[in-house]
Amino acid sequence: MGLFSFFNKELAIDLGTANTIMIYNDQVVIDEPSIVAIDRDKGSIMAVGKRAMMMHGRTHENIKTIRPLRDGVIADFQAAEYMMREMIKQIKFGNSLFPPALKMVICIPSGITEVEERAVKDSAEQAGAKEVKLIHEPMAAAIGIGIDVLEPMGNMIVDIGGGTSEIAVIALGGIVNNKSIRIAGDDFTDDIIEFMKREHNLSIGERSAEQVKIHVGAALTELENPPANYVVSGCNLLTGIPKEIEVNYSEIAGCLDKTVSKIETAILQALEQTPPELAADIYHTGIYLTGGGALLRGLDQRLNAKTHLPIHVAEDPLRAVARGTGIALKNFDRFPFLIK
Repeated sequence: MGLFSFFNKELAIDLGTANTIMIYNDQVVIDEPSIVAIDRDKGSIMAVGKRAMMMHGRTHENIKTIRPLRDGVIADFQAAEYMMREMIKQIKFGNSLFPPALKMVICIPSGITEVEERAVKDSAEQAGAKEVKLIHEPMAAAIGIGIDVLEPMGNMIVDIGGGTSEIAVIALGGIVNNKSIRIAGDDFTDDIIEFMKREHNLSIGERSAEQVKIHVGAALTELENPPANYVVSGCNLLTGIPKEIEVNYSEIAGCLDKTVSKIETAILQALEQTPPELAADIYHTGIYLTGGGALLRGLDQRLNAKTHLPIHVAEDPLRAVARGTGIALKNFDRFPFLIK
């Protein structure tokens, strides 16, 4: 077994709608946007990750950019396989005459169907995995931020990713109560695109809207430490001429309000369905925010005002799920029932 284990390589993957993170030997070896650029004529891969993202919205008819995942699940099976295969090729597994036998643990949304689970496993196997295990995102996020999930103590995790928001109450190594909604970071981006059209007659692309979200995105119209105004460029819908305007965080907070309210409602519904003993625990432990959406300015204050519970934003929310997946992979004996 020792000889064969030398050829086995373990890989933890956070296969996200917006970004894919891979961990090997406790190190983040891949952190790239989940996007692929394909040559239409040849049907071959031109680029994946950051290079493909640079092409997104700038391609001519012979190049197509594809985001293989939508709403947290695989929407394009072949593109997902291509993307994983190309990213795995970038990882240096050490000198070996033979390709490594890859054992993968991939995190998935808690509301995923069996068919969608099968699609994740099949894509990973086609990309070169010999063994594939799955772990739910809220559980991985809890492990990644240092919560002892095996304890008889209730903890609520809210993981706001690109395609889904995962809300789960965890205790004794299992998910007691969970709610998975397909409202998350991509919806924030779409809100900003629509707002720019409606209020400023400005057409902007997905990448520009993402930058607006990063620089001036907020959940509250009044912040103690407001970010500087951000200049965004696009096409004037009235004249067709390129122009740029300056936006501030208050107007972006206003345009994101409805989507943030939907996430708030889902959290309140999850709290209502929580057993009384665990609800008592959550009153003391509070709610833990992970995922890219946790970085939205003022979101913790807004949720605190709504729930009257302590809100904790993870130290590195973007990588919390990936880190937890890596820990579960390394401690398989300790967490055998977390991974299926």
